[in-house]
Amino acid sequence: MSLNRRDIENIAHLARLALSEAEIPLYVEGLSRILALVAELDAADTSQVEPMAHPLPGQRARLRPDIVTGADERALLQRNAPQVEAGLYLVPRVIE
Repeated sequence: MSLNRRDIENIAHLARLALSEAEIPLYVEGLSRILALVAELDAADTSQVEPMAHPLPGQRARLRPDIVTGADERALLQRNAPQVEAGLYLVPRVIE
């Protein structure tokens, strides 16, 4: 897939990026090359490859025990809030 100037301008707008006139051709070329590489990778046959959770066989992610390690500081942290009720932060309604 090849991108054009308009595509780059739309992407920059969505990402809230300000690109100069000199940068646009560089992004057209660079992003087009990235998409071409992704298209090459997409063409590889992976039907015989099993999904894996870890790249090394027999390995698993070590998880820490789920225990409380700190003190309850809710009251201390809520002192800075403009409005609190029953341990909850009160905020203005934004959806009618």
